[in-house]
Parts: sequence; C-alpha cells; structure tokens
Amino acid sequence: MIYDYLVIRFGEITLKGKNKMNFVQKLENDVKDKLSRFSMLGIKRHFDDIEIQLNGEDADQVLSVLTRIFGIQNISSAIKVENNLDAMQDGVLRVMKAENGVRTFKIAARRKDKRFPIHGSELNQGLGAYVLKNCEGVSVDVHNPDITLRVEVGYHETRIYGHEYDGAGGLPVGTSGKVLLMLSGGIDSPVAGYLLAKRGATVEAIHFQSPPYTSDRAKQKVIDLTKKIQSFGGTVRLHLVPFTKAQLAIRDAVPEDYRITIMRRLMFRIAEKLAEKTGALALATGESLGQVASQTMESMNTINQVTDLPVLRPLITMDKLDIARIAKQIDTYEISIRPYEDCCTIFLPKAPRTKPDRLHAERFEKSFDVEALTDEAVNGIETLTVTSEDLEDAFSDLL
Repeated sequence: MIYDYLVIRFGEITLKGKNKMNFVQKLENDVKDKLSRFSMLGIKRHFDDIEIQLNGEDADQVLSVLTRIFGIQNISSAIKVENNLDAMQDGVLRVMKAENGVRTFKIAARRKDKRFPIHGSELNQGLGAYVLKNCEGVSVDVHNPDITLRVEVGYHETRIYGHEYDGAGGLPVGTSGKVLLMLSGGIDSPVAGYLLAKRGATVEAIHFQSPPYTSDRAKQKVIDLTKKIQSFGGTVRLHLVPFTKAQLAIRDAVPEDYRITIMRRLMFRIAEKLAEKTGALALATGESLGQVASQTMESMNTINQVTDLPVLRPLITMDKLDIARIAKQIDTYEISIRPYEDCCTIFLPKAPRTKPDRLHAERFEKSFDVEALTDEAVNGIETLTVTSEDLEDAFSDLL
C-alpha cells in the first residue's frame, strides 16, 4: 500500500461557528482514545481536518475503527509530496496505479497556499494530461469518475488523496449532554442508544432485572449490547436495577390489564431518580408509536406524567423493519434475538390496556408503597462501566 496517511474530515462540526474548535477537540480526543491500541500512529489536528500518519500500522484496521466514530464525515487515504509540479505528477500517477480496477478519473486541485504559481484549473489540466499519457486504458470523466484524485497544495507540502471512505456522521459523543437510556434486551433500545450517541449524547443505560425470573444470560446479553453502544461512543455506564420485588408487588395489587402501565410508570420514577444522581438531562426509550400496547399515544402520555424530565424517543416514527435494519447494520441484532427473557416479557399480561387512564393508574398505585419500592430499587442499583479497554480485550480474544 502506497498510502502513508489517513485524513479525517468533519461534517456538521464545520457549521458550529465559534464553538467549532470545542467540537474538533472532542473529536480528536475520541479518535485518540479509540485508536490507542495502535501505538505507532501519529495524530495531528489541523483547523479543518485531523491527519493520521500510519507509520506502518495496518490502514484497514485503523479505518475499521474510524468509520465507527461519530463526528467524522469521511476519511481519505493520502500521500504527501513536495510543492513542485514534478513531485505532484509522480504522486498522482502512483495513486492512480495503486487504485486497481479504476478506468475513469478526475483531478480536483486546490491551492491553500495562493503563492503557489500554478492555479487550480491549470493543475487539473496538467496533472490529468500526465496521467493520461502515462497510464494505459484510462480516461477522464468529470461527472461520474471511478475516482477523484484530490490535490491539495499546502504551505509546506502537497497532499494527494486517493480512495474516500464514508464516516459515521453526526456529532462527537459528549457534545450534546447526557441521556439515560432505558435499555432492555430487545431490538429497539440499542438502536435508540446508537442514534442518540450519533447526535452527540453521552449515553448511560439503565436496565431492570428480576432474578430469579431473569437469568445471568439475560444480564450478559444486556452487557454485550452496552459494549456495542460503547463502540460508537465514549465510556458507557450500565446501571442494573433489582426489580423483582416491585414487579411482584404490582402483580399482586394491580389488575392485569394495567400492570404494564404501572410497571412502566415505576420504571420512569426510578430512572428519574438515577438521572438526578448521574447528571442526565433526559430519559430515552426505544419506543415506536403504536408498536405495542405501552407505546400508544395514550399509554405514553399516562406513563410520562410521573417524570418532569424530557423523554427522548428516537425511533418514534420508525416501523420494525427500519429498526431491525439499523440493528443489523450496527451489529446488535443477533445479540438482541438471543432467547433470554427480560423483566417486561416475564410478567406480560394477555391483554394489556392500550388506552390507560391516568386517574385509574394513580388509584391502583395507592395499593402498594410506590415511594418505598422506588427508593429500594435505586439504592440497590449495581453499576458497571464499559470502556474502550473492554473492547480491546474482546478484540484480542479474536486474534
């Protein structure tokens, strides 16, 4: 491979005005954290990009990490040459010959250093003619080329870019505040966590477990899902809530058709108290409008009334096929369909109420001590922290 560099370009970050460099600094920190196992890399931040010098590291492995970091619009392979025409000609020819199977190309040159005597349009023509003369079987296509060879004349050197790879887009994780995700073992909530992280949210997860009705394998399933969410963002904390006593109290005191409503209201109360402790500014769920009984407009309204925090629902307009497609894309789907039940499915009523009434819910809640159960659950929370090191260990196990 001829490429010595990978160059990261920003997406939405470029629109952030005076705050742009705060976002860039956060992205640089994320890149360094995620690439920490590649000890030979050199990472240098510029005003409008981040440059990675490979120094012999495997470019494909580095790219596989970079394409999962939010805030990156695209990544280009690159070489550097001196600021003279001969070096540029040699460089574009080397890049062109390295790109196997390319039959059409376009040169796109620009001068950062306006003191360089050859204008961009002249460079396009001259370098294009040189490639045509020295590379058999290729032609110029300015509208839909197989590859665009970008030539960027800097103040001290010229970069020549080869293949361009799509980044994950979005904003750097941590630039949009913290959210507490209600993470089940299903398909939906991990996708919600992914989408929130893509918009720059720091995601912490809360999971309700009901041993002995839920197993250690169900717990491990949720831990594995948390690791997948972490692979796109920074450190993720997973809060495991003991929920057996609360569920049994609800089962014994509440009519069957209202149990899911009351259970969800209690979950929101517990999540709100935890959010106050952790500094989360919102709760989040994987709910999709009308998908199940607890996700009708009436149900969500009745459940929401127990919390003053905003409740974010990134999947609210998506159907199940859309959600499953994203789950497969981010590699959570196969984990989510492992056959281990969570607390919501174990006590699921045969015919849950789809339009629960708030006054009825409040009356049923008087049948047991809501506040005591909430406090006991919060006090019994077990917190696990998933970091990049955990993912590195998992990666090492595969080698």
